[in-house]
Amino acid sequence: MQFRSLFLSLAFLPLVARAEAHFDMAAIRDPSTLETRVIQEWQPAAKHPGIRQKLIEITVCEWWPGQTVRLPVTLCVPEDGGPCETVVVGNMGLALKPALPNGAMLELLIEHGVGVVMVGMSTIDAMEPKGTLHRGMKEHLLKTKDHRYTPAWIWGMSDMRALTAAMVESEAFAPKKVIATGGSKRGVGAAICGIHDARFTGIFPVVAPMLANPGGAYLRGSSLEEEMQMNAAFLDQLPPGPNPLGLPDTARQALEEREQRRMDQAITVEQAEAAGWSHDDMLAMNDRAWGMCLIAKHLDAVKARGLEYLYHVGTNDNVCPGLAEMGRQHPDFPVFILPGGQHGGPKTSGFTLQTPTQPEADENLLAFALHHFKGERSLVAPPVMAMEWNAAKRELTVTATFSPGVEPHENRLSWCIDRSPPYTYAAEYDRWESVPMERAGDGGIQAVIRVPESAKRVDFVSTHRQEENGIALNVSAPYLRWER
Repeated sequence: MQFRSLFLSLAFLPLVARAEAHFDMAAIRDPSTLETRVIQEWQPAAKHPGIRQKLIEITVCEWWPGQTVRLPVTLCVPEDGGPCETVVVGNMGLALKPALPNGAMLELLIEHGVGVVMVGMSTIDAMEPKGTLHRGMKEHLLKTKDHRYTPAWIWGMSDMRALTAAMVESEAFAPKKVIATGGSKRGVGAAICGIHDARFTGIFPVVAPMLANPGGAYLRGSSLEEEMQMNAAFLDQLPPGPNPLGLPDTARQALEEREQRRMDQAITVEQAEAAGWSHDDMLAMNDRAWGMCLIAKHLDAVKARGLEYLYHVGTNDNVCPGLAEMGRQHPDFPVFILPGGQHGGPKTSGFTLQTPTQPEADENLLAFALHHFKGERSLVAPPVMAMEWNAAKRELTVTATFSPGVEPHENRLSWCIDRSPPYTYAAEYDRWESVPMERAGDGGIQAVIRVPESAKRVDFVSTHRQEENGIALNVSAPYLRWER
């Protein structure tokens, strides 16, 4: 198979040469290797007869000799009209049954004629062959040190190959502008599409990393030793029954099960040492496994290409660490940061503010798409921030100043005193306070944080809601930190 030979020719390049060759775009765009199986031909959607759907199964790649990865794809277009020139690529489950978008994607499809492509995506252990694919991935990573044998690589491949499959359906899709979106692993896939595949003109990743590696060290045990000890101590506070943190008595099990899922897709120091890896190899792979999806490492390239992007994250999500550093390095980066926002997952974890399910996520996807596809509203640049410390009153005055003409309708300042370190369980449960911001005399928007005498630092972010042509957009200032 041509796609196999192209992948394998890359897989055995010297490690240094491989580092920047993340994807073979010619192979990804080749429809002859899709080996498409039609499961359901075009027909009206059962619940929305104004939508036509087709369900197919495609070959993403032959990940290693003899192991083909195949995933379902649901194609959705309006019943009437010509081929869709605007397309959103999102995600569905792994079941071989047609999926229907919801929320903003469904509104874009029904009311704005946007085509929707949904590819099955999940953790690697759940993909076929279920229970063994992740083991093969790890075995090949240990043998080759090739970062293509990692979850991020196959997640990105899945979205890109789904677009290739959609473009075969020329009577349904003739894309001129394409947005990739999704949350968590699906957000990683969306980011990879925008960074590496020029067919994608916009991305809206949700709870996806921007600058720092998500969820801890990919080589479990190779770094973050202090954070691991803190996590063990945190779990010790969560025996069955009531606990001093006020979390449900199911929280410990939920956190342990999540860590096991992450372990199933990662490798350990012991496994790497047994395969002959040095400690430097391990640290390099911690970065290489995720570097392909971290947009901060690729900003010059995506800006030169004209990619539009808007991220949507939460302060308490350990898949999105590095927010303070991102705010320092890239204060103009377009991102909405939900104060106290956590990752998704089972409610047994005690996560009460899961970022992907909050209304702001759907509002921002709709606003971004209507901006990108139709120019129906603008994107608002983050405000310029200033802070002033009054030691006598122990007050930190924070001022946000927007570009002339930008008038947000709702403005709040949120902060957290002495935050827990990134990558710790405690950071996911940090408590945030907030107050409304008021107009200042100089045209800025202002609020005051009263800082306890014992506080060493204050992390803060301002959030703003702005409407234009009846379309709401939620905007954040860069995440900032004040230290005594």
